[in-house]
Amino acid sequence: MNTTNLPVAVIGAGPIGLITALGLVSHGVPVMVFEAGNDLSGETKAGTILTRTLEVLDRYDALGPVLEASLRIDEIGELDRATGISTGSVFTAALADETRFPFVINIPQHELEPVLAEVLEERAPGALRLRHRLVDFSQHDGGVTLHLETPDGLVEFAAAYVLGCDGGRSTVRERLGVDVDGHTLEQRYMLVDLVCDLDIGNPRDYPYLAYFGDREEWMVLVRQPHCWRFVFPLAPGRPEPTSDELRDKALHFIGEVDELKVLGSNVYTVHHRVASSWQRGRAFLMGDAAHLITPMWALGLNTGVLDASNLPWRIAWVCRGWASPDLLGGYEREQAPVAINGSGAMAEAARAVMDRRLDSVAGWSDAMTRTLLGVRLGEDWSLVRSAGPLRVGDRVPDLRVFALRGPVHLHELCRDSFVALHLTDARRRPPVAGDLPGLRQVLVSRWDAPHDSGLRDRAYFDPGSVVRDRFGLGDAVVLVRPDGHVAFVEPWTADSWRHVQDRYLREVGLEG
Repeated sequence: MNTTNLPVAVIGAGPIGLITALGLVSHGVPVMVFEAGNDLSGETKAGTILTRTLEVLDRYDALGPVLEASLRIDEIGELDRATGISTGSVFTAALADETRFPFVINIPQHELEPVLAEVLEERAPGALRLRHRLVDFSQHDGGVTLHLETPDGLVEFAAAYVLGCDGGRSTVRERLGVDVDGHTLEQRYMLVDLVCDLDIGNPRDYPYLAYFGDREEWMVLVRQPHCWRFVFPLAPGRPEPTSDELRDKALHFIGEVDELKVLGSNVYTVHHRVASSWQRGRAFLMGDAAHLITPMWALGLNTGVLDASNLPWRIAWVCRGWASPDLLGGYEREQAPVAINGSGAMAEAARAVMDRRLDSVAGWSDAMTRTLLGVRLGEDWSLVRSAGPLRVGDRVPDLRVFALRGPVHLHELCRDSFVALHLTDARRRPPVAGDLPGLRQVLVSRWDAPHDSGLRDRAYFDPGSVVRDRFGLGDAVVLVRPDGHVAFVEPWTADSWRHVQDRYLREVGLEG
């Protein structure tokens, strides 16, 4: 049960605002999304969705319509511009044992947003309000009062929390008085959408996502559902190219074609700028409002989705009375280092690879890193995943186990709950109990639980000990959060169920 009837207010109906709203709805939290514009964005913007984002959309029951509207890709191509020869593509099929979605997708932002908005309307009719511009807000003990400019004049709206998903020029951030630190690159990026036949009339066989590296000038080629997208750098001070110049630029990279049409273009400035604070009381900053990250390697939007994965479950636990408000502070503690250091370092590495200052390395670890499946949160945070035992903060692999009536995946077990996975022998009748509000404890074993064990309703069959072997921990208990990240690990003992309870209560701020 919610402890308040007030909805959470999300400011901004871009992808991060809409995905955050869907996350709140999936946890049963009422939400309203306020967008200043007359419509959703029609600009040519971000176009590649990474695997970790696909997992978040699946957790929020929004993935199906997005996949239907997109192109799926199993190769992130790295090519030399001069020769067209591959310099080390990343093949996402290497992740088939890690995730149900061993691919990335291409869909432009102006096509993604209406899909997300339609799903939100189905789940929470009337939750999206266009032409509602935030003017100001005030906080008090019971919530937040928003002042909104609407077609009917200035109105007030009462909310439990306000989430600023309103972009790089965030009104929420400005009203909070939060500074932004970092730098802006002198080099800008040019994005252009083109229609041309590279399949039959002028076959090129490029990967659907291809990074052409060159010391002089790099280019990214992205096949979108309805066009090809080219991204290349603009030298400092250079004016925006004309349509003819854009056409010539594309032909310089792909060679002559029968016909080429420019659909649209966009020039954007490249930043690495991060807000000095992401939370003030009941107000939070997310996505570009909190961090402006270069879009190289699709880090911009997808880094923002990591925010949308981290915060909604925390708000839900507090609203349900399952956690102290102190739980909310973990959002900034975990996400800020990823944005400030991790994504920034990856973005610089991307530019170095494209400029041929650094060689690309392909393989399982690189695929985990490039798809953001390798993100580890917490004090020992990292964006780079290497082989080894599962650690606190890691995203748990989405492995398959079997319930009484059929298969289920680990991420499905923790969609709206902490889940403690007791990896031990079901034949020995291990004590697996101690459920609490927001916590479920289960057994995972290659030995199906005997019918007289009393464990059948909380046991999952792990043929061949796949989960146990992949975790690399032996007999152990692993506490997994609703966002799929590991909160606690210890060798299994008969007292592990009590240790899990203690750790869970500390995690949600209810210890003692």
